Amino acid sequence: MEICTIGFTKHPARQFFGILRSAGIKRLIDVRLNNASQLAGFAKRDDLLYFLELHGIDYVHEPRLLAPTEKLLKAYRNREITWGDYEARFVDLIARRRIETELSPELFLPRSVLLCSEHTAEHCHRRLIVEYLSNHWPDITALHLPHAEVVAN
Repeated sequence: MEICTIGFTKHPARQFFGILRSAGIKRLIDVRLNNASQLAGFAKRDDLLYFLELHGIDYVHEPRLLAPTEKLLKAYRNREITWGDYEARFVDLIARRRIETELSPELFLPRSVLLCSEHTAEHCHRRLIVEYLSNHWPDITALHLPHAEVVAN
């Protein structure tokens, strides 16, 4: 099973939803700790729900299992810890949360995408989630959806 990921920053709404449509996304799983921030633009919870409904895409917000703690996120954003530290602590956190047993692979059916704010997956916890699940569930691969500038609309 392929689990897609995407970040909303640096994507205008038209391109963002074009990427989801082109990838055949039917469910968006929001892994942000705070999905109602004014800084999120079109990806602010209520606006995002409206746009997803227009595109026939289901919405799930799963911070309890898939978002970092506020303390961990703040430490990284304030540069109190490195990306390597954040990565190790986040993987430990989701292991302690036992996401591989608390979640079911059926959550990712129909075709699903993990949403976070980071433009690329390189330094984002959405990548770590898929990598962790691929080590615990058979046949899981990640598809980090393309940047807006390489997607033709």
